[in-house]
Amino acid sequence: MGAGMFGLHSFPDDPDWRGWWGDEPPFRAPVYVLTHTAPRPPMPMQGGTTFHFRDAAIEDVLAEAVEAAAGQDVRIGGGLGTARAFLRAGLVDHLHVSIAPIVLGRGDRLWDDLHGLDLTHEVTTEVAESGTMHVTFERPGDAEPTRRRTS
Repeated sequence: MGAGMFGLHSFPDDPDWRGWWGDEPPFRAPVYVLTHTAPRPPMPMQGGTTFHFRDAAIEDVLAEAVEAAAGQDVRIGGGLGTARAFLRAGLVDHLHVSIAPIVLGRGDRLWDDLHGLDLTHEVTTEVAESGTMHVTFERPGDAEPTRRRTS
C-alpha cells in the first residue's frame, strides 16, 4: 500500500494516525505501507490487520509480503505512483483498472512510459451502465499461487 492510501500524506506529523479505516480495517492480513517516513513500529489492529511500514525497494517489500501471504494472493493498493512503480518493475500479474468517463486531457496519466503492457498481458474490457470502463490485464500462463494484483 502506498503512503497516501494509508493517509501519511494527509497526516504526516501525527504519530497517532492509524489510517482511514478506524479500529478494525477491512484487510484482515498483514499490510505493508511504502513510506519514506519509516521506521515506524508495526501497528496491530482489531480483526487481524497489522500495518508494517517500510522504506525499502519495492522488490524487497513484495518479497516480504509474498512470504507473509503463505501462498495466497498479494494485492497492491495505492495511488498512481505505487501502481506505476510495480508495473514498471514488471511485478504485476493481474491488473484491474476502472476508467471513469471524463473530459480528455484531465486526470492522472497511468500509461506514460508503460509501453508494452499489452504485449505481456491479455487485455479484456467491459463497460458498466454508468459508462465506467473496466480494463483487465492478465499475464498469460500464470500458474503461480502467489500472484501479485493491483487495482
